[in-house]
Amino acid sequence: MRQKCNPTDFLAKSLQSIPPSGIRRFFDLVSEIDEVISLGVGEPDFITPWHIREACIHSIEQGETSYTSNYGLKELREEVCKMYIRKHGVHYDPGNEALITTGVSEALDIAIRTIVNPGDEVIVVQPSYVAYIPSVIFAGGTPVPVSTDVTNNFKITPESLEAAITDKTKAVIINYPNNPTGAVMKRNELEEIADIVAEHDLFVISDEIYECLTYNGDHTSFASLDGMKERTILLNGFSKAYAMTGFRIAYALATPEIIKSMMLIHQYTMLCAPISSQVGAIEAIKNGDTQMQKMVREYDRRRRLIVRGLNNIGLECFEPEGAFYAFPSVKNSGLSSEDFAESLLNEKQVATVPGDVFGSCGNGFLRCSYAASKEDIKRALDRMEEFITSLK
Repeated sequence: MRQKCNPTDFLAKSLQSIPPSGIRRFFDLVSEIDEVISLGVGEPDFITPWHIREACIHSIEQGETSYTSNYGLKELREEVCKMYIRKHGVHYDPGNEALITTGVSEALDIAIRTIVNPGDEVIVVQPSYVAYIPSVIFAGGTPVPVSTDVTNNFKITPESLEAAITDKTKAVIINYPNNPTGAVMKRNELEEIADIVAEHDLFVISDEIYECLTYNGDHTSFASLDGMKERTILLNGFSKAYAMTGFRIAYALATPEIIKSMMLIHQYTMLCAPISSQVGAIEAIKNGDTQMQKMVREYDRRRRLIVRGLNNIGLECFEPEGAFYAFPSVKNSGLSSEDFAESLLNEKQVATVPGDVFGSCGNGFLRCSYAASKEDIKRALDRMEEFITSLK
């Protein structure tokens, strides 16, 4: 008789230390409860503008259903690079410094695999998007979390970055505007980080997917800082700004050596991004700014509504300057983030995400997305106030 197989014995060791996404666990709970008001989902509540959808439909009707170049459609790469010259003064060659990817999630994965060797340390600024640390582990690297704090509006400081660097440090992952806190770093603050990066000969992966959702002043792209283009893999996409989450379309910008290496992984795992999504992205860059700015203005109104409301009901909340998340403190409730979020969901049917799923320094906070209607935000705030009152 043949030996019986235990499939668990064949699982990769790198998977054993990675828990399921805390965000997904709460989404699963939400699906089991009726009439939930969700402040948990990290995607726009707007439908993709019609002219973008129409461009995709037209491309399919014209029979544009084939593979594209592994690098992506030439026109899309050209439009992305022109946009970076126009907005940030950074020159990228569309021929060898731009790669179109299937969402920023893929771009993040292949960026990390491109530069990280087993044993390399990668600094992850927290609170952070839940995929950063697992992606480093999958590549054989060692993630080194560096905490930020509400007293500094969740911005990485030169001192905390310097303290985390060792002789094994290879790179730093930053994300501003930030998910989950909404924090934004100004040019002068990023310059201080760039000085340390250069001094220690490090590389940076800068996730700037929320770039267009910056409310007070202009966004500073890390690659636009002196000497940083050569040290940066810049990640961005169309999901948040143009309400195109389901299109799974994004891009990476970096030097030719980096992009060529990223393309090799992309070539063997993804081949290319969907052609219709690439066509939609071209239309978004060329003609989407009016609708995008309209959505951003609405997010800004909701931002002020939810921040004012949270503070009024006793959940202290600093003013987020980007993305579409508020990150209020629940420490005065006496509950952990997870207990607060789960009880709020079960008792008042309001879904949020506990802050500690984004790193231990997020404990005592909640992520509340204001990518929801003003009516839903007002109703959620009323229910949250009732819940807080019941705790006293």
